[in-house]
Amino acid sequence: MSQAWERLEDRMAALRRRNLLAAGVRAFFGARGYAEVETPYAVVAPGEEVHLRAVRAGARYLNTSPEFAMKKLLAGGSGPIFQLARVWRDEPWSDTHAPEFTMLEWYSLRAGMGVLMDETEALLRAVLPPVVECRGVRTSLEHFERVSVAEAFARYAGADVLGTAEDAPALAAQAGVVLREGEDWEDLFFRLLLERVEPRLGRERPTFLTHFPVAQAALARRDPADARVAERFELFVCGIELANAFVELTDADEQRARFVAERARRHALYGPDWEMDEGFLSAVAKLPPCAGIALGFDRLAMLATGALRIRDVLWLPG
Repeated sequence: MSQAWERLEDRMAALRRRNLLAAGVRAFFGARGYAEVETPYAVVAPGEEVHLRAVRAGARYLNTSPEFAMKKLLAGGSGPIFQLARVWRDEPWSDTHAPEFTMLEWYSLRAGMGVLMDETEALLRAVLPPVVECRGVRTSLEHFERVSVAEAFARYAGADVLGTAEDAPALAAQAGVVLREGEDWEDLFFRLLLERVEPRLGRERPTFLTHFPVAQAALARRDPADARVAERFELFVCGIELANAFVELTDADEQRARFVAERARRHALYGPDWEMDEGFLSAVAKLPPCAGIALGFDRLAMLATGALRIRDVLWLPG
Protein backbone atom coordinates (compact mmCIF):
# COMPACT_ATOMS: atom_id res chain seq x y z
CA MET A 1 0.00 0.00 0.00
CA SER A 2 1.43 3.39 -0.98
CA GLN A 3 2.18 6.05 1.63
CA ALA A 4 0.53 9.50 1.81
CA TRP A 5 3.74 11.24 0.71
CA GLU A 6 3.93 9.03 -2.38
CA ARG A 7 0.52 10.40 -3.49
CA LEU A 8 1.33 14.03 -2.71
CA GLU A 9 1.01 15.11 -6.36
CA ASP A 10 -2.66 14.12 -6.31
CA ARG A 11 -3.30 16.59 -3.47
CA MET A 12 -1.07 19.50 -4.49
CA ALA A 13 -3.84 21.63 -6.04
CA ALA A 14 -5.92 21.34 -2.86
CA LEU A 15 -2.88 22.02 -0.68
CA ARG A 16 -1.98 25.17 -2.61
CA ARG A 17 -5.58 26.31 -2.14
CA ARG A 18 -5.22 25.58 1.57
CA ASN A 19 -2.18 27.89 1.71
CA LEU A 20 -4.12 30.66 -0.04
CA LEU A 21 -6.94 30.12 2.44
CA ALA A 22 -4.60 30.57 5.41
CA ALA A 23 -3.20 33.75 3.84
CA GLY A 24 -6.73 35.05 3.32
CA VAL A 25 -7.65 34.34 6.92
CA ARG A 26 -4.59 36.23 8.18
CA ALA A 27 -5.32 39.16 5.88
CA PHE A 28 -8.94 39.29 7.04
CA PHE A 29 -8.07 39.48 10.73
CA GLY A 30 -5.06 41.73 10.20
CA ALA A 31 -7.28 44.27 8.44
CA ARG A 32 -9.64 44.20 11.42
CA GLY A 33 -6.94 44.89 13.99
CA TYR A 34 -6.59 41.38 15.42
CA ALA A 35 -3.21 40.17 16.65
CA GLU A 36 -2.13 36.66 15.68
CA VAL A 37 -0.94 34.71 18.74
CA GLU A 38 0.74 31.39 19.49
CA THR A 39 0.02 29.41 22.64
CA PRO A 40 1.58 26.19 24.04
CA TYR A 41 0.62 22.82 22.61
CA ALA A 42 1.56 20.85 25.76
CA VAL A 43 -0.66 21.94 28.64
CA VAL A 44 -1.43 20.93 32.21
CA ALA A 45 -5.22 20.86 31.69
CA PRO A 46 -6.59 20.29 28.15
CA GLY A 47 -10.20 21.18 29.03
CA GLU A 48 -13.09 20.10 31.21
CA GLU A 49 -15.72 18.64 28.88
CA VAL A 50 -17.26 15.42 30.16
CA HIS A 51 -16.35 13.27 27.15
CA LEU A 52 -13.04 14.97 26.34
CA ARG A 53 -10.46 12.50 24.97
CA ALA A 54 -7.08 14.13 25.44
CA VAL A 55 -3.69 12.79 24.35
CA ARG A 56 -1.05 12.54 27.08
CA ALA A 57 2.40 13.99 26.37
CA GLY A 58 4.65 13.05 29.27
CA ALA A 59 3.52 14.90 32.38
CA ARG A 60 1.24 17.12 30.28
CA TYR A 61 -1.43 16.78 27.61
CA LEU A 62 -1.62 17.92 24.00
CA ASN A 63 -4.15 20.71 23.91
CA THR A 64 -7.62 19.95 22.57
CA SER A 65 -8.26 23.68 22.08
CA PRO A 66 -6.28 26.89 22.59
CA GLU A 67 -9.26 28.38 24.44
CA PHE A 68 -7.88 28.41 28.00
CA ALA A 69 -4.57 29.91 26.89
CA MET A 70 -6.13 32.54 24.66
CA LYS A 71 -8.48 33.66 27.41
CA LYS A 72 -5.48 34.12 29.69
CA LEU A 73 -4.04 36.46 27.05
CA LEU A 74 -7.34 38.34 26.84
CA ALA A 75 -7.38 38.73 30.62
CA GLY A 76 -3.84 40.09 30.40
CA GLY A 77 -4.88 42.82 27.96
CA SER A 78 -4.02 41.36 24.54
CA GLY A 79 -7.00 42.92 22.78
CA PRO A 80 -8.73 41.03 19.93
CA ILE A 81 -6.73 37.94 18.94
CA PHE A 82 -6.79 34.98 16.57
CA GLN A 83 -4.80 31.79 16.16
CA LEU A 84 -4.38 28.94 13.67
CA ALA A 85 -3.66 26.32 16.31
CA ARG A 86 -2.71 22.68 16.08
CA VAL A 87 -4.96 20.60 18.36
CA TRP A 88 -5.39 16.93 19.21
CA ARG A 89 -8.39 14.75 20.12
CA ASP A 90 -8.04 11.04 20.84
CA GLU A 91 -10.85 10.17 18.46
CA PRO A 92 -10.96 7.99 15.33
CA TRP A 93 -10.44 9.23 11.79
CA SER A 94 -13.49 9.95 9.66
CA ASP A 95 -14.06 11.70 6.35
CA THR A 96 -14.51 15.01 8.21
CA HIS A 97 -12.33 14.52 11.31
CA ALA A 98 -8.63 13.93 11.94
CA PRO A 99 -7.26 13.20 15.44
CA GLU A 100 -4.69 15.98 14.86
CA PHE A 101 -6.13 19.04 13.13
CA THR A 102 -5.94 22.81 12.77
CA MET A 103 -8.38 25.05 14.59
CA LEU A 104 -8.96 28.69 13.74
CA GLU A 105 -9.98 30.44 16.95
CA TRP A 106 -10.63 34.14 17.47
CA TYR A 107 -12.01 36.45 20.16
CA SER A 108 -13.80 39.73 19.59
CA LEU A 109 -14.08 42.24 22.43
CA ARG A 110 -17.47 43.58 23.53
CA ALA A 111 -19.21 41.44 20.91
CA GLY A 112 -22.51 39.63 21.28
CA MET A 113 -23.74 36.65 19.27
CA GLY A 114 -25.11 38.85 16.50
CA VAL A 115 -21.84 40.71 16.00
CA LEU A 116 -19.83 37.47 16.00
CA MET A 117 -22.18 35.81 13.51
CA ASP A 118 -21.92 38.86 11.25
CA GLU A 119 -18.12 38.66 11.40
CA THR A 120 -18.16 34.93 10.68
CA GLU A 121 -20.34 35.52 7.63
CA ALA A 122 -17.91 38.20 6.44
CA LEU A 123 -14.94 35.85 6.88
CA LEU A 124 -16.52 33.04 4.87
CA ARG A 125 -17.52 35.40 2.07
CA ALA A 126 -13.98 36.82 2.03
CA VAL A 127 -12.15 33.48 1.72
CA LEU A 128 -14.64 31.20 -0.08
CA PRO A 129 -16.42 31.41 -3.45
CA PRO A 130 -20.08 32.59 -3.44
CA VAL A 131 -21.26 28.99 -3.78
CA VAL A 132 -19.45 26.03 -2.23
CA GLU A 133 -19.97 22.35 -2.94
CA CYS A 134 -18.66 19.59 -0.69
CA ARG A 135 -19.57 15.94 -0.22
CA GLY A 136 -22.51 16.22 -2.61
CA VAL A 137 -24.08 19.30 -0.98
CA ARG A 138 -24.17 22.68 -2.71
CA THR A 139 -24.54 25.75 -0.47
CA SER A 140 -24.89 29.42 -1.39
CA LEU A 141 -23.21 31.92 0.93
CA GLU A 142 -25.52 34.74 -0.15
CA HIS A 143 -27.89 34.31 2.80
CA PHE A 144 -27.18 32.70 6.18
CA GLU A 145 -30.05 31.53 8.37
CA ARG A 146 -30.17 31.77 12.17
CA VAL A 147 -32.27 29.17 13.96
CA SER A 148 -32.47 28.58 17.71
CA VAL A 149 -32.11 25.07 19.12
CA ALA A 150 -35.70 25.30 20.38
CA GLU A 151 -36.96 26.23 16.90
CA ALA A 152 -34.91 23.46 15.27
CA PHE A 153 -36.18 20.78 17.69
CA ALA A 154 -39.77 21.91 17.18
CA ARG A 155 -39.32 21.86 13.40
CA TYR A 156 -37.36 18.64 12.94
CA ALA A 157 -37.98 16.56 16.08
CA GLY A 158 -41.49 17.71 17.00
CA ALA A 159 -40.41 18.41 20.58
CA ASP A 160 -40.31 21.29 23.05
CA VAL A 161 -36.70 20.93 24.10
CA LEU A 162 -36.82 23.73 26.68
CA GLY A 163 -40.21 22.77 28.12
CA THR A 164 -39.00 19.19 28.69
CA ALA A 165 -35.59 20.16 30.09
CA GLU A 166 -34.18 17.41 32.32
CA ASP A 167 -37.31 15.29 31.73
CA ALA A 168 -36.12 12.52 29.42
CA PRO A 169 -39.44 10.57 29.26
CA ALA A 170 -41.32 13.75 28.26
CA LEU A 171 -38.79 14.61 25.56
CA ALA A 172 -38.90 11.03 24.23
CA ALA A 173 -42.70 11.04 24.15
CA GLN A 174 -42.87 14.32 22.24
CA ALA A 175 -40.21 13.19 19.76
CA GLY A 176 -41.89 9.82 19.30
CA VAL A 177 -38.85 7.73 20.26
CA VAL A 178 -38.28 4.98 22.80
CA LEU A 179 -36.03 5.98 25.68
CA ARG A 180 -33.04 3.65 25.76
CA GLU A 181 -31.89 1.90 28.91
CA GLY A 182 -29.80 4.28 31.01
CA GLU A 183 -30.43 7.20 28.64
CA ASP A 184 -30.83 10.52 30.46
CA TRP A 185 -32.14 13.82 29.09
CA GLU A 186 -28.75 14.99 27.87
CA ASP A 187 -28.09 11.67 26.10
CA LEU A 188 -31.45 11.89 24.37
CA PHE A 189 -30.89 15.55 23.48
CA PHE A 190 -27.69 14.65 21.64
CA ARG A 191 -29.28 11.62 19.96
CA LEU A 192 -32.07 13.77 18.56
CA LEU A 193 -29.63 16.52 17.65
CA LEU A 194 -27.46 14.10 15.68
CA GLU A 195 -30.26 12.06 14.11
CA ARG A 196 -33.06 14.57 13.50
CA VAL A 197 -31.68 18.10 13.59
CA GLU A 198 -28.10 18.34 12.31
CA PRO A 199 -28.76 16.41 9.05
CA ARG A 200 -31.19 19.21 8.09
CA LEU A 201 -28.85 22.13 8.73
CA GLY A 202 -26.53 24.13 6.47
CA ARG A 203 -27.58 22.69 3.16
CA GLU A 204 -29.13 25.20 0.73
CA ARG A 205 -27.76 28.01 2.90
CA PRO A 206 -25.40 28.10 5.91
CA THR A 207 -27.14 27.71 9.26
CA PHE A 208 -26.27 29.22 12.62
CA LEU A 209 -27.83 27.01 15.31
CA THR A 210 -28.21 29.34 18.31
CA HIS A 211 -29.25 29.50 21.98
CA PHE A 212 -28.36 26.06 23.30
CA PRO A 213 -30.07 24.80 26.49
CA VAL A 214 -28.14 25.99 29.52
CA ALA A 215 -27.10 22.38 30.28
CA GLN A 216 -24.93 22.65 27.14
CA ALA A 217 -23.56 26.09 28.04
CA ALA A 218 -19.97 24.87 28.54
CA LEU A 219 -18.01 28.15 28.79
CA ALA A 220 -20.83 30.34 27.47
CA ARG A 221 -22.78 33.01 29.33
CA ARG A 222 -26.45 32.46 30.15
CA ASP A 223 -28.72 34.58 27.99
CA PRO A 224 -29.81 37.57 30.11
CA ALA A 225 -33.16 37.50 28.27
CA ASP A 226 -33.84 33.79 28.91
CA ALA A 227 -31.97 31.93 31.67
CA ARG A 228 -33.00 28.58 30.13
CA VAL A 229 -30.48 29.03 27.30
CA ALA A 230 -26.85 29.99 26.79
CA GLU A 231 -25.39 32.47 24.33
CA ARG A 232 -23.82 29.77 22.20
CA PHE A 233 -24.08 28.95 18.52
CA GLU A 234 -22.76 26.42 16.01
CA LEU A 235 -22.37 26.92 12.25
CA PHE A 236 -23.17 24.36 9.55
CA VAL A 237 -22.17 24.66 5.88
CA CYS A 238 -22.70 21.95 3.23
CA GLY A 239 -24.19 19.87 6.03
CA ILE A 240 -20.86 19.94 7.91
CA GLU A 241 -20.47 21.33 11.43
CA LEU A 242 -17.88 24.05 10.91
CA ALA A 243 -17.71 26.16 14.09
CA ASN A 244 -18.74 26.48 17.75
CA ALA A 245 -18.98 29.85 19.49
CA PHE A 246 -19.75 31.44 22.85
CA VAL A 247 -20.41 34.81 24.35
CA GLU A 248 -17.85 34.14 27.04
CA LEU A 249 -18.72 33.54 30.67
CA THR A 250 -16.84 36.02 32.89
CA ASP A 251 -18.17 34.84 36.27
CA ALA A 252 -15.34 32.77 37.78
CA ASP A 253 -17.54 31.30 40.53
CA GLU A 254 -20.11 30.02 38.05
CA GLN A 255 -17.33 28.69 35.79
CA ARG A 256 -15.79 26.81 38.73
CA ALA A 257 -19.14 25.28 39.66
CA ARG A 258 -19.62 24.08 36.07
CA PHE A 259 -16.12 22.59 36.00
CA VAL A 260 -16.67 20.78 39.31
CA ALA A 261 -19.85 19.19 37.95
CA GLU A 262 -18.24 18.25 34.62
CA ARG A 263 -15.18 16.78 36.35
CA ALA A 264 -17.36 14.65 38.62
CA ARG A 265 -19.23 13.21 35.63
CA ARG A 266 -16.05 12.67 33.60
CA HIS A 267 -14.22 10.95 36.46
CA ALA A 268 -17.22 8.71 37.14
CA LEU A 269 -17.14 7.57 33.52
CA TYR A 270 -13.40 7.48 32.75
CA GLY A 271 -11.48 7.75 36.03
CA PRO A 272 -9.32 10.55 37.45
CA ASP A 273 -7.19 12.68 35.14
CA TRP A 274 -5.66 16.19 35.23
CA GLU A 275 -5.80 18.88 37.87
CA MET A 276 -8.11 21.84 37.42
CA ASP A 277 -6.48 24.83 35.74
CA GLU A 278 -6.59 27.38 38.56
CA GLY A 279 -4.74 29.89 36.43
CA PHE A 280 -7.55 29.80 33.91
CA LEU A 281 -10.19 30.39 36.58
CA SER A 282 -8.19 33.37 37.82
CA ALA A 283 -8.16 34.70 34.26
CA VAL A 284 -11.94 34.27 33.89
CA ALA A 285 -12.41 36.70 36.78
CA LYS A 286 -10.47 39.34 34.79
CA LEU A 287 -11.80 38.48 31.33
CA PRO A 288 -13.15 41.49 29.42
CA PRO A 289 -16.59 41.17 27.81
CA CYS A 290 -15.97 39.17 24.65
CA ALA A 291 -17.18 36.46 22.32
CA GLY A 292 -15.07 33.67 20.86
CA ILE A 293 -15.38 31.08 18.13
CA ALA A 294 -13.51 27.91 17.18
CA LEU A 295 -13.69 26.99 13.48
CA GLY A 296 -12.31 23.82 11.92
CA PHE A 297 -9.76 25.11 9.44
CA ASP A 298 -9.31 21.74 7.70
CA ARG A 299 -13.07 21.58 7.15
CA LEU A 300 -12.95 25.13 5.81
CA ALA A 301 -10.30 23.88 3.36
CA MET A 302 -12.65 21.06 2.35
CA LEU A 303 -15.31 23.66 1.52
CA ALA A 304 -12.79 25.74 -0.44
CA THR A 305 -11.62 22.78 -2.53
CA GLY A 306 -14.67 20.53 -2.66
CA ALA A 307 -12.64 17.70 -1.11
CA LEU A 308 -14.52 14.54 -0.20
CA ARG A 309 -12.24 13.66 2.74
CA ILE A 310 -10.30 15.66 5.26
CA ARG A 311 -7.19 13.66 4.33
CA ASP A 312 -7.25 15.32 0.91
CA VAL A 313 -6.51 18.78 2.41
CA LEU A 314 -3.78 17.70 4.86
CA TRP A 315 -0.12 17.93 3.85
CA LEU A 316 0.79 14.65 5.49
CA PRO A 317 -2.14 12.69 6.94
CA GLY A 318 -1.17 10.59 9.93
